[in-house]
Amino acid sequence: THPMRTKEEAEDYRYFPDPDLLPLVIPADWIESIRRSMPELPEQRLERFIRDYALDEYSARVLTDNKDLGDFFEESLKFYPEDPKLTANWLLNDLLGNLSEAGKDIENSTVSPQSLAELVKLIREGVLSSRLAKEVLKEMVSTGKEPSKIVEEKGLRQVSDEDTIRAMIEEVVKENSREVERFRAGEEKVFGFLVGQVMKKAKGKANPQVVNRLLREMLTGG
Repeated sequence: THPMRTKEEAEDYRYFPDPDLLPLVIPADWIESIRRSMPELPEQRLERFIRDYALDEYSARVLTDNKDLGDFFEESLKFYPEDPKLTANWLLNDLLGNLSEAGKDIENSTVSPQSLAELVKLIREGVLSSRLAKEVLKEMVSTGKEPSKIVEEKGLRQVSDEDTIRAMIEEVVKENSREVERFRAGEEKVFGFLVGQVMKKAKGKANPQVVNRLLREMLTGG
């Protein structure tokens, strides 16, 4: 086969208006009204999640690749909009994992968007540590109960009262005088052991940030 000629531009095809057809004029406002009535496209939603919620591109893409997942995320933010990043992290890294283990997905989740929002609020306000929150979430997936109800039933509320924590630290310091001296002699790694002893005494319910701060203050005289 030998090509004789090529056609690359519209002019090469010798197009001409059909005299039997009326000109088709599409008003710009009609086009705009159709555009406004269209649902948000995934790429548009991706850009909005990154812009409005300050999410990293990976998290935003995972949320927007699945419409149900993105809807769940935004519904949660209606109940607690203060920390979109934390909500996304708990949704993607923890809730989905627990649902998968239970043979469920986001469409038949036993945890509602409102319940996830409440859990994030409890974490952010220091009522629950991350460790306790994971325990609560597992129970939420299993039973469908609200997080606050589980916290009260199981006595999982995190201890943040400084006087209470300081009293536990004083006991640990008295019970571990050798380790305290080692720390004061420069063995920084001993600090982790002492933190662990305080957390053990608090049965894992003490606020770890408060424990770290108060323990260091007591050991260094700060």
